Amino acid sequence: MHEFTEDAYLDYSMYVIHDRALPRIEDGLKPVQRRIVYAMSELGLNFASKPKKSARTIGDVIGKFHPHGEVACYEAMVLMAQDFTTRYPLVEGQGNWGSIQDQRSFAAMRYTEARLRSYAETLLGELRQGTVDWTANFDGTLQEPRLLPARLPNVLLNGASGIAVGMATDVPPHNLRETVAACIYLLQHPSADLERLMEYLPGPDFPTGGILVTPRKEIVQIYRTGTGSVRLRASYREERSHIVIDALPAQISASRVMEQIGTQMETKALPLLQDLRDESDHDWPVRLVLIPRRKVDIRSLMMHLYATTDLERSYRVNLNVIDLDGRPRVMPLRDLLNAWLRFRQQTVERRLRYRHDRVLRRLHLCEGLLIVYRRAEEAIRTIRQAEEPGPALQRRFGLDAEQAEAVLNLRLRRLARQELACVEQEVDELQAERKSLEQVLASPRRLRTQVKRELQEDARRYGDDRRSAIEEAPEAARPLAAAAVASAEPITVVLSRQGWVRTIKGHEIDPETLNFSDGDGLLQFAQGSSDGMVVFLDATGRCYTLPAHGLPSGRGLGDPLSGHLTPPDGTVFCGLMLGPPDSHYLLAGCDGYGFIVRLSSLYSRARTGKAVMRVRNRYGVVPPAFAVSSKLDMAAVATSVGRLLLFRADELPQLERGRGVRLLRIPPADLAAGKERLAGCAIIDGRASLTIRAGGRTLTLKPKDLQHYLGRRGLRGTLLPRGFRKVESLR
Repeated sequence: MHEFTEDAYLDYSMYVIHDRALPRIEDGLKPVQRRIVYAMSELGLNFASKPKKSARTIGDVIGKFHPHGEVACYEAMVLMAQDFTTRYPLVEGQGNWGSIQDQRSFAAMRYTEARLRSYAETLLGELRQGTVDWTANFDGTLQEPRLLPARLPNVLLNGASGIAVGMATDVPPHNLRETVAACIYLLQHPSADLERLMEYLPGPDFPTGGILVTPRKEIVQIYRTGTGSVRLRASYREERSHIVIDALPAQISASRVMEQIGTQMETKALPLLQDLRDESDHDWPVRLVLIPRRKVDIRSLMMHLYATTDLERSYRVNLNVIDLDGRPRVMPLRDLLNAWLRFRQQTVERRLRYRHDRVLRRLHLCEGLLIVYRRAEEAIRTIRQAEEPGPALQRRFGLDAEQAEAVLNLRLRRLARQELACVEQEVDELQAERKSLEQVLASPRRLRTQVKRELQEDARRYGDDRRSAIEEAPEAARPLAAAAVASAEPITVVLSRQGWVRTIKGHEIDPETLNFSDGDGLLQFAQGSSDGMVVFLDATGRCYTLPAHGLPSGRGLGDPLSGHLTPPDGTVFCGLMLGPPDSHYLLAGCDGYGFIVRLSSLYSRARTGKAVMRVRNRYGVVPPAFAVSSKLDMAAVATSVGRLLLFRADELPQLERGRGVRLLRIPPADLAAGKERLAGCAIIDGRASLTIRAGGRTLTLKPKDLQHYLGRRGLRGTLLPRGFRKVESLR
């Protein structure tokens, strides 16, 4: 069973890789796409014919070549017809084939009609000229091509995406003229380096346009390794102080962008915008009009929208294709172009040899016809008198069986005198063609010239201008500072023990007097400005960031943080931080270790947060303490059994993440048994008092009292007075 399962899964994996998910480097098509194009050509659905119902085409595809689901097959056909999905569509559809607003809004195949576009000729034009191998279809009743003889590197022009077993592919589309120019240069300069090739092929070109904002050095690295990601940004223009977005990133709908911007406006997170409208129609597939308020920096506003909406999107690049040897490979750009050029040269050579053989065969027949034309009366007499005219002609005129058969198949009208001149002229033309073919086949240089000339012809016929502009030095998209999108006002952010958060205007409120739900109470509060970012810390050392102006007001009990973030199940929040980005906080774990951290280094755009503090054995963390960053500051730490230690704050290292250094020594046995842990920390001015909450009581230590607890970092600390040894927090 083990051996059978292993072999069966391996067979399945190879089937998915070769026959479903990955494109071939030769024609850039997956099997279903290749069979759709071939089936349509067999139905006579070329670009000059009348279209037929899509159901007819799909029926032929799944009935003759591709025995899979008709829905998936039809969707593959739809994608090849959508000019906003495919850079150079192969299928021309009539009816509802979806729109850029909703790519999946296409009608059922019983309603739509389709035929091939003229671009499909680059795949099918040489199919019957001995250029490809043929194989039996799934039931052995028909023959289908293993590959299509592509005259252009379709794998780069239209790109591909797919997921196989253990691997995937994401090839972005490219411009035809640029790709052909790179191919021709590489054909003439086989040792050309990548930098030189990228002068002709600078980057991907997406069907919906937009602006490619990936720096050139990153694109070079992508083409050098075959993997990476590129960023595409919507393009816009200014019309009478309005912002008009006229191109979106690929696979992004205008309704989605409108929803994202509208949500920010509804939550008052974007007061810089006064209104927005979707004016898209048949003439303008994408036209989103944003109306900003007066005296708004449009450039900064768009950078904010790029950072917070799908107006800018990243696309993964993974040049994983099936190579000429039938094996999947992640190929750098230069290797990919070289491999396709080898295929193209082999295809052209096979086509020329096929034509050469046809010319030789026709010349051979014409030689026999000339003999008969010059002795027509004798040939007619021989045929009439012989019982077996074929052998008689062979003996009489020195013909072979094939020539004799061609003579016998002639009509009498072809024996007219003027036909002799026509055959002699045909022989001269065939001799000249044979000589030309033999010269090309005998010279690799002439063969490359032939490939180059055909590439140039196709580029003139099918090429177009680049749609996705490349911005050489793009400005990084970043959200506007909160001060730019919301009025700055003093607020107090309150966090409860059960993870509920709310904001209260002003700094005068005493959080101790607030109401909480049953079983809940105050955990920590922080004072700051509504234009700041609030960082929340959980018990595992992960930090989460939310804009202060987006938090619920203090009119009620607030909202649970789990409604604004996506923390792991069972997450317990232990504190919050608020202040200027360059402010500092002391982070400490319950195991007695900690460090100083800059607040801006804790910011994270991910709803899942990011790991900052490494907590050993998941002992948890204590609420963070604000650090004024003064040389006179003292760090105060206390354990749950009432040991207090003060030391100079400049003894602490400033880190961005990690475990930190020992703040106060806790016996490992007591820590493991849960008898003692760090209960709180604080950063105080050397002349300030320290307030300790312990056992429901409050103890305030004045500067002269704190002298008794001074020491070096990492010591055991001194016991607090009796009655205050069940420490809950420091402030």
